[in-house]
Amino acid sequence: MRTLGVILVLTLVLAAQEGPVAPLEPGCFALTGGRVYTMAGPSIERGVVLMRDGKIEQVGALGELPVPAGYRVVDTTGQRVIPGFIELHNHTACSDLHDIVYQVNPELRVLDNIELDSPEMRIARAGGVTTVLSIPGSGTNMGGFGAIVKTFGETPKEVLVRFPGALKIAQAGNPERGNGDLGAGRIGMNWMIRNVLVEGRAYHEAWCAFEEGKTKTQPAKDPRYEYLRGLYRGEYPVAVHTQIFQVVQSTLRMLARDLKLKVVIDHGEFDGFINAQLAIDNNVSAACGPRIFWLSPNDGRFFGLAASWYWMGVSDDHIGVNTDSPVVPQEELPYQAAMAIRHGLPEGVALKGLTINAARFLCLEKRLGSLETGKDADLAIWTGDPFDPRSRVLMTFVNGKVAYDAARDGQRF
Repeated sequence: MRTLGVILVLTLVLAAQEGPVAPLEPGCFALTGGRVYTMAGPSIERGVVLMRDGKIEQVGALGELPVPAGYRVVDTTGQRVIPGFIELHNHTACSDLHDIVYQVNPELRVLDNIELDSPEMRIARAGGVTTVLSIPGSGTNMGGFGAIVKTFGETPKEVLVRFPGALKIAQAGNPERGNGDLGAGRIGMNWMIRNVLVEGRAYHEAWCAFEEGKTKTQPAKDPRYEYLRGLYRGEYPVAVHTQIFQVVQSTLRMLARDLKLKVVIDHGEFDGFINAQLAIDNNVSAACGPRIFWLSPNDGRFFGLAASWYWMGVSDDHIGVNTDSPVVPQEELPYQAAMAIRHGLPEGVALKGLTINAARFLCLEKRLGSLETGKDADLAIWTGDPFDPRSRVLMTFVNGKVAYDAARDGQRF
């Protein structure tokens, strides 16, 4: 009994000398010791990432950036801390909006179809994907406006990053009709796309003239054209499902050169990369997928698509990768990028394509895509190189919350 009493007294004395232990702060995490890919500069070999209230608070080197009292410390020694991946072409975060009565539908939107915590999103975050652009299908030339959403959240407000996210346009292939009406071929498709966008531009300009006091008559509100105004203000892009040389060329000429819209090529497949110089001239970005390679029927040559856009001169800030989920599940984004690397795309460009480039394409580079102070705390802890199929995600954070924990939720890959 005397021995136990002495131990108890010593314990109390030591505790008094150390002072009270700070309580754990809710929503505050410190990831320490891992290799941190900030995507805003060189990686930090042994880094520290502080997250507080859903945002990145600070990023620095271990031993230089102290961990505040009360932060939940996650030891990432020997692991990699990487910004959450962004999927540029997704059909699983919202119920698919696929109205094919009319070929051009600028008034339609997926905003009302957002699904919280769907099975697809649970798997997506287990693969390190934290944000997706969910868009209508490609059964028509203009399916409507998509929404940018997080893969984790408890309320629609928490999940929604931005609406409108992008206008979905599809050229050739899927929207071609066989019943002979307008839009059965590419001449009619291109006319309808151009016509509705020109009408939307006139509507926007009429409202600008009124808002700037140049005219006194207020234009009538038209829901069909309201969302198009943001396109002409440069607030969000046109995401164009476009592929093969001739169709990609019409995309670049009509939407980027003539109408001056911010254009993101998704799919970007087959021999579309031959238009690389036209894309460069018009500051257009190209994301490739779900096909990542192409066998030319003309000479039997084998092309890596993202690598071909890159090696033909498109800068590393304008290259991306997409999956067209569920065609390829969004959690397989790193596998898509790994194939692009295998066929010649530099690894650093591939990683940019899944993170900061994708954010830039969506006009969200000030909020997403890199680990910098003030940005959303979206990141994943990987066991190793994400482009090595032997690597897997241990934890994913979305808005600073643990969205996936292999130890808690079970290993999914």
